Amino acid sequence: MKFIIDDADIEKVREIWDLYPCDGVTTNPSILAKSGRNPYEVLTELREIVGKDGELHVQVVSKDAEGMVKEAAVIRERLGENTFVKIPTTPQGLKAMKILSAQGVNITATAIYTPMQGFLAAKAGAKYAAPYVNRIDNMGYDGIKTAMDIHDIFENNGLNTEVLAASFKNSQQVLELTKYGIGAATVGTAVIEGLIKNAAITSAIDAFVDDFAGLVGEGKTMMDC
Repeated sequence: MKFIIDDADIEKVREIWDLYPCDGVTTNPSILAKSGRNPYEVLTELREIVGKDGELHVQVVSKDAEGMVKEAAVIRERLGENTFVKIPTTPQGLKAMKILSAQGVNITATAIYTPMQGFLAAKAGAKYAAPYVNRIDNMGYDGIKTAMDIHDIFENNGLNTEVLAASFKNSQQVLELTKYGIGAATVGTAVIEGLIKNAAITSAIDAFVDDFAGLVGEGKTMMDC
């Protein structure tokens, strides 16, 4: 499973990218709006962080297919042809996906709440389909099961599309999909920081350090023996 950062806070993304084994960064208009900066300034900095080989996902804002296709061209021109263009999975979005996939554009189908949306996006040529796990939960349905069902649909129909699960509120949701082997998960920095935050881990490490200090002296490491 690919592990992707869902944020546009440059300092937070830079810190997480430095510490964790990540594959890319996803953004959306709401995430970019939180920065209060020009979107392309932020996106250019994110591209620098992930490098030319890291995945960067950028969403269009137009509601009609023609506008989406035009936006996609500008996004790729300014951020690189390997940038994934996020297209909402609406009827107009599906039309845009068909046009863009024929042009070889990397497409991430977004705003997915149902397995049928995922199926249609894959048929339209999307490389990723992004179900909103926690938002689906908040509607009274099962977000984890929806993501799993979409994964199974792709597998059973031989579709060359992967699930990019999004909208997580806790590490357990991420873990369930990791165990299932979906294609990717994009996770907010706050949730990422909680993935291995555990008092037992900290306590064990402190005990190791204290025991070693008792053996060779305070502040010493394996370099000083």
